[in-house]
Amino acid sequence: MRLRFSPLSLPLPRLLFALLALLPATLLTGAATAPTQAQSAAEAEAAPPDPLDQAQLSQALGALRPQRTGIRDLYVLGFAGDASDPVFRNEVLYLRQMFSRRFDSAGHALALVNAPDNLGASRYAPMATYDNLYDGLARIGALMDREQDILLLFVSTHGTEDHALYVDAGPDGYDYISPEDLRQALDDAGIRHRVIVLSACYSGGFIPRLRSADSLVITAARADRPSFGCGNTSNATYFGQAWLVDAMNQTDDFVEAYRLASAAITERERDEGELPSLPQLSQGRRIGATLAQWRAGLHLGEAVPYPYPPVATDAAVAPGRSR
Repeated sequence: MRLRFSPLSLPLPRLLFALLALLPATLLTGAATAPTQAQSAAEAEAAPPDPLDQAQLSQALGALRPQRTGIRDLYVLGFAGDASDPVFRNEVLYLRQMFSRRFDSAGHALALVNAPDNLGASRYAPMATYDNLYDGLARIGALMDREQDILLLFVSTHGTEDHALYVDAGPDGYDYISPEDLRQALDDAGIRHRVIVLSACYSGGFIPRLRSADSLVITAARADRPSFGCGNTSNATYFGQAWLVDAMNQTDDFVEAYRLASAAITERERDEGELPSLPQLSQGRRIGATLAQWRAGLHLGEAVPYPYPPVATDAAVAPGRSR
């Protein structure tokens, strides 16, 4: 299992280690920090496979349905990377609910979730680890019609300034996913038509490695900018609220949703005095026509309410926190 433990963390509670791991970045920006060169292989121990998680993953992958003949299907994979922050879980569970009901993806949606309430015998979803992401994509690639069907991959987590996605699986360890890791998993799965949405700080740095003629890549921030809205004072990130909750309930067009979300985020950041995150979009030359054909055959459902209420906060607390 690719998750790692730091020896320094083994005698201490996992929560303390998670706080220590994120403390320098939180003080500066709220974003995660990638491992340094000093963090060698000798300093990181591979976490053993978790049998409860393996059982949960097997059940979830087994529940995915094959492609429907004559229909251009949308497969959905959501990845909530950081167990220390509930907004990521909220967004990914809502993603599965929304796309199953509104976008006809029931039986074609998989949620990978790191969260304190998704541990032990009470687990309701496989953990968000690179191994599970790789296996989930491989399963989707095997079930879909690769010439017709489309993947929506939605990742919500912390991002680092040198462009890695932070994975905190609670007691099971931590990891970082690079642009090369993500591209490798997608390529190995044989998935051709891709919509990749990354809700994380500095996530624009993934675009050069993920772009292709058959890919639409949307990111919450430019490569050199943080994004906002994580923490226990939020029920959704700025980008998750604007793109997923608001815009995708108004339109079935991912690009139009990006335009709506970008305008809303720009206005919100200006009103709250935040540094503009500058969401990014990269559209390959063939993916637009593929998505248009999918929309033409889609029986769009009703808007789906967001089930997580706003978090009551002290007026003195700053409205945004970067990721």
